[in-house]
Amino acid sequence: MKIFFSNSAIEDYYFEQVVPQIDENFVAAIVQQVEKLSDYPDIGRVVPEFKDQSIRELIHSPFRIVYFRESAAIKIIRVWRSERLLQIPEH
Repeated sequence: MKIFFSNSAIEDYYFEQVVPQIDENFVAAIVQQVEKLSDYPDIGRVVPEFKDQSIRELIHSPFRIVYFRESAAIKIIRVWRSERLLQIPEH
């Protein structure tokens, strides 16, 4: 299964670069967790705010890696600090 990153997820990542505790090892750990989705797309829990089986998340504290599970692909839609109110882009 292919994994894609939406523009919103990439923008989240760049926004978070100003946070000093985010280093290369932390980012590598997030990428490694995301890569597991290609073999195990349902390992994330359903996002409680939406209760939609296709919108799931992995927790990598303090981040929520929110993804949209399609039949043949995974789209990472947010890499969101858990204390922030979750917003899903419209497109």
